[in-house]
Amino acid sequence: MSKSESRKAVALAVSAAQEKKAENIAILELDKSSSGFTDYFVICTGSNPRQLQAISDEVDQKLSSIGQEPRHVEGYNQAEWVLMDYVDFVVHIFSENARKFYDLERLWKSAKHLSPEDLSKPSERTPAKSRPAAKKTAVRKSAPAVKKPRKTAAKKATKRTRG
Repeated sequence: MSKSESRKAVALAVSAAQEKKAENIAILELDKSSSGFTDYFVICTGSNPRQLQAISDEVDQKLSSIGQEPRHVEGYNQAEWVLMDYVDFVVHIFSENARKFYDLERLWKSAKHLSPEDLSKPSERTPAKSRPAAKKTAVRKSAPAVKKPRKTAAKKATKRTRG
């Protein structure tokens, strides 16, 4: 999935969570150096087990409509922490107590916090640093390096006996 497709899917997941009245929605863009398994986290809170399941169902339904199926869903029946793994992003739906306990925002504090509006913008690419044009200078040809002959073991031995 391309970066822009991932951002659109994340935006759709956020929208689905908002429709089911999820609270305290956070979007984290993870560093490439610290996270090799996903690019984004969507973290939100529900007030009771039924709401957590409703949020999860809505996210699943909206993303399924665009052909995005979760690779793995965990915690749906217990409804304390529902994790939906879409490979390029992971949706975490917490109860209030579980969110405070696990505190993913603190664990991933190096991640960039995004707003839903940031997802609609094209992703920022770090521009290549432009180098100033190299100055052309006359190249001096230096004399070839002269190698000193190596002393052999026999010469070293004769030197020791003389001195």
